[in-house]
Amino acid sequence: MAGPRILYIEDNRDNRILVRRVLEVEGYDVVEAEDGWIGLRAAQAQRFDLVLVDINLPEVDGYEVTARLKALDTMADVPIVAITANVMKGDREKTLAAGCTGYIQKPIDVDLLPMQVASFLDK
Repeated sequence: MAGPRILYIEDNRDNRILVRRVLEVEGYDVVEAEDGWIGLRAAQAQRFDLVLVDINLPEVDGYEVTARLKALDTMADVPIVAITANVMKGDREKTLAAGCTGYIQKPIDVDLLPMQVASFLDK
Protein backbone atom coordinates (compact mmCIF):
# COMPACT_ATOMS: atom_id res chain seq x y z
CA MET A 1 0.00 0.00 0.00
CA ALA A 2 1.38 3.39 -0.98
CA GLY A 3 2.05 6.03 1.64
CA PRO A 4 0.72 9.56 1.65
CA ARG A 5 0.40 11.18 -1.80
CA ILE A 6 2.42 14.32 -2.32
CA LEU A 7 2.17 16.71 -5.24
CA TYR A 8 5.50 18.46 -5.88
CA ILE A 9 5.24 21.51 -8.15
CA GLU A 10 8.74 22.52 -9.23
CA ASP A 11 10.18 23.72 -12.53
CA ASN A 12 13.73 22.54 -11.79
CA ARG A 13 14.08 18.93 -12.94
CA ASP A 14 17.03 18.18 -10.63
CA ASN A 15 15.08 19.37 -7.60
CA ARG A 16 12.09 17.24 -8.60
CA ILE A 17 14.26 14.16 -8.93
CA LEU A 18 16.02 14.80 -5.61
CA VAL A 19 12.83 15.35 -3.62
CA ARG A 20 11.04 12.40 -5.24
CA ARG A 21 13.92 10.04 -4.51
CA VAL A 22 14.29 11.16 -0.91
CA LEU A 23 10.58 10.93 -0.18
CA GLU A 24 9.89 7.70 -2.04
CA VAL A 25 12.53 5.95 0.08
CA GLU A 26 10.45 7.03 3.08
CA GLY A 27 7.31 5.49 1.57
CA TYR A 28 5.66 8.57 0.09
CA ASP A 29 3.94 8.51 -3.29
CA VAL A 30 5.26 11.61 -5.11
CA VAL A 31 3.60 13.09 -8.19
CA GLU A 32 5.66 15.73 -10.01
CA ALA A 33 4.40 18.79 -11.85
CA GLU A 34 6.87 20.91 -13.82
CA ASP A 35 4.86 24.11 -13.63
CA GLY A 36 1.93 25.66 -11.81
CA TRP A 37 -0.66 24.92 -14.48
CA ILE A 38 0.23 21.22 -14.56
CA GLY A 39 0.14 21.17 -10.77
CA LEU A 40 -3.30 22.75 -10.69
CA ARG A 41 -4.63 20.22 -13.21
CA ALA A 42 -3.16 17.36 -11.17
CA ALA A 43 -4.80 18.69 -8.00
CA GLN A 44 -8.16 18.78 -9.77
CA ALA A 45 -7.79 15.21 -11.04
CA GLN A 46 -6.34 13.46 -7.96
CA ARG A 47 -6.47 13.62 -4.19
CA PHE A 48 -3.27 14.59 -2.39
CA ASP A 49 -2.31 14.58 1.28
CA LEU A 50 0.27 17.36 0.88
CA VAL A 51 1.47 19.82 -1.76
CA LEU A 52 5.05 21.05 -2.00
CA VAL A 53 5.29 24.13 -4.20
CA ASP A 54 8.22 26.16 -5.44
CA ILE A 55 7.53 29.89 -5.21
CA ASN A 56 9.60 30.94 -8.24
CA LEU A 57 7.70 29.19 -11.01
CA PRO A 58 7.42 30.44 -14.59
CA GLU A 59 4.11 31.90 -15.84
CA VAL A 60 2.15 31.46 -12.61
CA ASP A 61 4.18 31.75 -9.40
CA GLY A 62 3.82 29.67 -6.26
CA TYR A 63 1.76 32.36 -4.50
CA GLU A 64 -0.86 32.27 -7.25
CA VAL A 65 -0.77 28.46 -7.40
CA THR A 66 -1.35 28.35 -3.64
CA ALA A 67 -4.32 30.71 -3.87
CA ARG A 68 -5.86 28.70 -6.70
CA LEU A 69 -5.30 25.41 -4.86
CA LYS A 70 -6.90 26.78 -1.70
CA ALA A 71 -9.94 27.84 -3.75
CA LEU A 72 -10.60 24.21 -4.73
CA ASP A 73 -13.06 22.47 -2.40
CA THR A 74 -11.01 19.26 -2.55
CA MET A 75 -7.85 21.10 -1.48
CA ALA A 76 -9.21 23.25 1.35
CA ASP A 77 -7.80 21.02 4.10
CA VAL A 78 -4.62 19.90 2.29
CA PRO A 79 -1.40 21.42 3.66
CA ILE A 80 0.59 23.42 1.09
CA VAL A 81 4.26 23.90 1.87
CA ALA A 82 6.52 26.32 0.02
CA ILE A 83 9.95 25.01 -0.92
CA THR A 84 11.89 28.06 -1.97
CA ALA A 85 15.20 29.81 -2.30
CA ASN A 86 13.49 33.03 -1.18
CA VAL A 87 15.17 33.37 2.20
CA MET A 88 15.32 37.13 2.69
CA LYS A 89 13.73 38.76 5.71
CA GLY A 90 9.96 38.62 5.29
CA ASP A 91 9.88 35.86 2.65
CA ARG A 92 8.69 33.20 5.11
CA GLU A 93 5.93 35.49 6.34
CA LYS A 94 4.91 36.30 2.76
CA THR A 95 4.49 32.60 1.91
CA LEU A 96 2.40 32.03 5.03
CA ALA A 97 0.28 35.09 4.27
CA ALA A 98 -0.31 33.70 0.76
CA GLY A 99 -1.91 30.62 2.30
CA CYS A 100 0.98 28.20 2.64
CA THR A 101 0.89 26.01 5.72
CA GLY A 102 4.66 26.05 6.01
CA TYR A 103 7.99 26.91 4.49
CA ILE A 104 11.08 24.84 3.67
CA GLN A 105 14.09 26.71 2.38
CA LYS A 106 16.46 25.67 -0.38
CA PRO A 107 18.96 24.24 -0.71
CA ILE A 108 17.02 21.20 0.41
CA ASP A 109 18.54 19.32 3.34
CA VAL A 110 17.90 15.69 2.37
CA ASP A 111 18.46 14.55 5.95
CA LEU A 112 15.78 16.90 7.31
CA LEU A 113 13.27 16.77 4.46
CA PRO A 114 11.46 13.55 5.49
CA MET A 115 10.97 14.87 9.04
CA GLN A 116 9.82 18.25 7.75
CA VAL A 117 7.28 16.63 5.43
CA ALA A 118 6.05 14.30 8.20
CA SER A 119 5.50 17.25 10.52
CA PHE A 120 3.13 18.88 8.03
CA LEU A 121 1.22 15.65 7.51
CA ASP A 122 0.75 15.24 11.26
CA LYS A 123 -0.98 18.60 11.69
